[in-house]
Amino acid sequence: MRLQALIFDVDGTLADTEEAHRRAFNAAFREHGLDWNWSKPEYAELLLTTGGKERIAAYLRTRALAPEKDLAIREQIAAIHKTKTALYAAMVTNGEAPLRDGVVRLLDEARTAGVRLAIATTTTFDNIRALLETNLGKGALERFEVIGAGDQVALKKPSPDIYRLVLQRLELPAANCVAIEDSANGLAAAKGAGLFTIVTPSYWTQGEDFTAADLLLPTLGSATRPLVHRAAMLARNSVLGIQEIEAHLMSARMCA
Repeated sequence: MRLQALIFDVDGTLADTEEAHRRAFNAAFREHGLDWNWSKPEYAELLLTTGGKERIAAYLRTRALAPEKDLAIREQIAAIHKTKTALYAAMVTNGEAPLRDGVVRLLDEARTAGVRLAIATTTTFDNIRALLETNLGKGALERFEVIGAGDQVALKKPSPDIYRLVLQRLELPAANCVAIEDSANGLAAAKGAGLFTIVTPSYWTQGEDFTAADLLLPTLGSATRPLVHRAAMLARNSVLGIQEIEAHLMSARMCA
């Protein structure tokens, strides 16, 4: 069974963007007159809620504010998130969210092997553009045949809707595609769409439950930072390449 497409999550998977997101949220709160300041541990918990606007709303529910103040802030959520998105894009453009180890190598291998590329994420299209064009240059978006962004479906991850949309646009069966994720919500979404799923946890998600992952690795690996110990046994030359992914996919389908 030939591998036909790789479908990447963005935040935490293509790049460890969450620290930039956290700082952008905090700066946006200040601009909108809020005394909120999300710490790293607090933000790690908030990441269990997917979507930026949804994350603000979830946090607001914990504040137990007077009804009129709660409503006033709730009505500002879209504006706060718009400010946050602009601040985040500026940070990314400034080089504060480099791609994770092995990502560029795997993207290049996929192109050489004729494996199609797609994105399935809960983040916005503007965030995707800023991240990819900063790290890969102009034309970076053209590497990906389909880009499924957060506002294109009603339900965000762990719902499988975004993956189903991407598969529909690729016109490919899930059996011939592989998802690459970093979080439990992303894993649940990909598996819900029937995809073989590789998980490379980030700092923010490393304590989550990944027992459902088909393949769990610390990174994709590269020549300068190869996979070590048990992870290295799952990949040729201590990196995870297209041949290894295809072999794992075929093995999984044969055992199903």
